[in-house]
Amino acid sequence: MTGYVFHHSKAEKLLHPKRRELIAPEKVISLLNVSEHDIVADLGAGNGYFAVPIAKRAKTVYAVDVQQQMLDLLQQHAEREGVKNVSYIVSDVAKTTISPQSVDKGLMAFVLHEVDDREAVFAEIARIMKLNGAFMLIEWEAVESEMGPPLHERIPSHQLMDETKAHFAHVELVHFHPSVYGIIVKHCHAS
Repeated sequence: MTGYVFHHSKAEKLLHPKRRELIAPEKVISLLNVSEHDIVADLGAGNGYFAVPIAKRAKTVYAVDVQQQMLDLLQQHAEREGVKNVSYIVSDVAKTTISPQSVDKGLMAFVLHEVDDREAVFAEIARIMKLNGAFMLIEWEAVESEMGPPLHERIPSHQLMDETKAHFAHVELVHFHPSVYGIIVKHCHAS
């Protein structure tokens, strides 16, 4: 991780209604085609903005975060929503304890720009994904916007597309908002 990690004391910002205008969890669930049979990994789950709605649809969600405090907040959020199928994993996103090829779908939202070694993250995604699984990387576009990190910390979508194409055979770009994009990678035997 870079020197900066989004601090748990600001976690309420992550559930702010204004975030829904940028990216609604339902849109991510739909694009990933999450079903009740799926095991889903949320790497850098924070306090559950995506993990809790996904858990309402999926069989199991592995919520991974480097901060125990974030996972505590996620657990409270899940309990308020009556969600019981979340596994809480304190871990760096580049080296989780998730079993190899055990995840059907996954996402990492607004985390990759905080990671020093993106190659390690791509390798971890490839390691945990089942064949034909789908994983979505959600990031801030390199444009000025009201929310999000400073411009110099953002990863332009064309740059992240190039990086992911070097690791995954099938890569698709979607824009949720002018300042938010997603890259869906499909895990096949190309690497």
